Amino acid sequence: MKQIQEKNIPSYKISIAPMLDWTDRHFRFFLRQICKRPLFYSEMIASPALVLGNRPKLLDYSPEEHPLALQVGGSHPQMMAQCAQYGYDWGYQEININAGCPSSRVQAGAFGAVLMKTPEIVADCVAEMVAKVNIPITVKTRISLVDADGNGFNALFKFADLVQKAGCSHLIVHARQAKLNLSPKDNRGERLPLNYNVVYQLKKSFPDMPISINGNILNEDSIQQHLQFVDGVMIGRWAYGNPYALAQIDSLFYQDQHPILSRWEVLENMIPYLEKNQDKLSIICPHLMGLFHGQPNAKIYKQTLMNRNIDELKNFLRQNKE
Repeated sequence: MKQIQEKNIPSYKISIAPMLDWTDRHFRFFLRQICKRPLFYSEMIASPALVLGNRPKLLDYSPEEHPLALQVGGSHPQMMAQCAQYGYDWGYQEININAGCPSSRVQAGAFGAVLMKTPEIVADCVAEMVAKVNIPITVKTRISLVDADGNGFNALFKFADLVQKAGCSHLIVHARQAKLNLSPKDNRGERLPLNYNVVYQLKKSFPDMPISINGNILNEDSIQQHLQFVDGVMIGRWAYGNPYALAQIDSLFYQDQHPILSRWEVLENMIPYLEKNQDKLSIICPHLMGLFHGQPNAKIYKQTLMNRNIDELKNFLRQNKE
């Protein structure tokens, strides 16, 4: 993959969260038809898989997906540095360390939220990766584990201090604590409420360190509110469930006035991509389900997608396009 790090330098003002099984290359290509400027993240890739596995399969993407960051999970500094090199060589513009996912299968690999127990290891990984490549090394985490003192701020401050000194150029904080023996879904529920103020307090303590906030951010007004206190906002499930809601993001937050495609034009753009990847329709079509979210024709559109038939999608376009 040709290195293009110097082009289209990513901005952390708005980004789309790495979401396992969701933010693969197909969804990223689709969402890039809707918004051009936000920074996209890959799904998390475990460092052993990247070192020992099929790297082209894990790392390939379409050039249209830029600006694009690679998220890696791991706890071995030298291995993480090697993964950073792979990501750089493949043309990714940022390498992000996952230190916040509470999934049990992630914990088994000694990365994700369990790394909040050992922030020194995260800092060691950052330092090795920064020494290896000349692109940003960033970290995504949560406020703290639930057994931290108080609201978790002191633990988060220590974590941020260590990774900043190691060379982390951007810290993304999901504004919840994490409990290791709960599922990712339960880690988003009422048992672990959001606490945006802790992240705001962290930004006050680290005025020179770019800090983004993540967690249940579901509309443009919320983005505007958060940007009064932090440097960036990371959007998660909202972008997947209602992707066309991001159509105004470029103009609102980047003053980029390029023409906005209609839902129909987005779907038209996706037809050649579907034809090119007909063997992957069962993977790609679910990513497109939210395109007509809230529209009168949403139900028939979803039924058409479920049939995994490109000719039927073309008929849907011809019969319903405004």
